Amino acid sequence: MALEIIPFDATEFLDTKESQAHLIEDAFESGDAGYIAHALGVVAKARGMSRVARDAGVTREALYKSLSEKGDPKLSTLIGVAAALGYKLTATRVDDSDTREDERRSA
Repeated sequence: MALEIIPFDATEFLDTKESQAHLIEDAFESGDAGYIAHALGVVAKARGMSRVARDAGVTREALYKSLSEKGDPKLSTLIGVAAALGYKLTATRVDDSDTREDERRSA
């Protein structure tokens, strides 16, 4: 009897905004650009790639390419996709001991 392999499609399991948020948060926490692009692509696919592409101001084809595991989206694409998915990108300083060190040196 032959073994039937069914391709795994994560979008089938990311049917709530909460589950989608967990994936995106995990990807950004990893700091891995490929994982971030892929996670955004999976969530965009779960929500409807055409709609997300339109809302982000890019073509669907360009979105598929830039949000693949090997994709490297431009910052403007990343910001547009994040906004289309209901996110905004912010920066958080990881360790502010560097700031205190700089302040001590300049005093």
